[in-house]
Amino acid sequence: MTIDRAGWEGPPAPGKLRTMRVFTDGACSGNPGPGGWAWITEDGRHNAGGEADTTNQRMELTAVLRAVEALSGPLDIYSDSTYVVNCFNDRWWEGWRARGWKNAQKKPVANRDLWEPLIDLYLERSDDLSFTWVKGHAGNELNELADQLAVAEVSRLKERLPAEGVAIGAVGGPEPPWPVERAIAITGSRDLDSDQLDELRSAIASLDGDNDVVVSGLRLGAELAGAEAALGAGLPVGVVLPYPDPVRVWSAGDRARFDAAVEASTWVVTLDGDPSKPGPSIRERNRWLWAATVGAIVVGDDSLTDEAELAGLGVIAL
Repeated sequence: MTIDRAGWEGPPAPGKLRTMRVFTDGACSGNPGPGGWAWITEDGRHNAGGEADTTNQRMELTAVLRAVEALSGPLDIYSDSTYVVNCFNDRWWEGWRARGWKNAQKKPVANRDLWEPLIDLYLERSDDLSFTWVKGHAGNELNELADQLAVAEVSRLKERLPAEGVAIGAVGGPEPPWPVERAIAITGSRDLDSDQLDELRSAIASLDGDNDVVVSGLRLGAELAGAEAALGAGLPVGVVLPYPDPVRVWSAGDRARFDAAVEASTWVVTLDGDPSKPGPSIRERNRWLWAATVGAIVVGDDSLTDEAELAGLGVIAL
């Protein structure tokens, strides 16, 4: 591997420790599915690995943990995962520890087995570690190299796995047409009050219009309102339907909203559910949705929050 060291300041002066920039990234084919992690420093040191059955969030975390374990001295860790960077810069970890490793919804913190050793290392080295968010797939050379290393680990694992154990095939349905590593699912209650609607719109507005993708099933309530907010904010939207024409019994006004959202969306995936059995079809749609995204915004529905967390997604519960 050739590393362009343009901009690297070189070794520090004698007796002075210079902060080393290290870029980390994770990748996953399906969610869960085979995944890879990688880190690379500005002076060319790097490492990578993978797991056969994991999630994108776990790979992002693993990349940072392995970098901190391997590298001594002051580090500025660059990651395109807000899940990782915000934990430290917004000090999420303080609340988790104070609540006995429960999140704000009093649910167990997802991926605690990775978070806990990473946060312990951070506390030991807090003066030496800083975290910087970098936009993914935006031309940053070292971020792109970390991504390539992580994706190569995914490819290596996929070559060794049986086809039925890979990506979306594990839950049925087509491969998602959007970049899974950037996709955020929107779901939740059918009945939103004004405060929940405002919180949903605020959460959508906080997403990165150049990097994030919103995925919605367009059911009435959080899903349709979230998709409309995303489209209004200029975010690319993917639609996933459990079967053709799921709105045939909707009112004319609601159907018009649905049709407008479908027309404005970038991708539409229709699964082969049975319209005579909407309950099981929606549950299968949810399983596919969790496998096709890395995060979720869930409004007013504890059971869906639990489902998304158990699937390994980073969840914002409103």
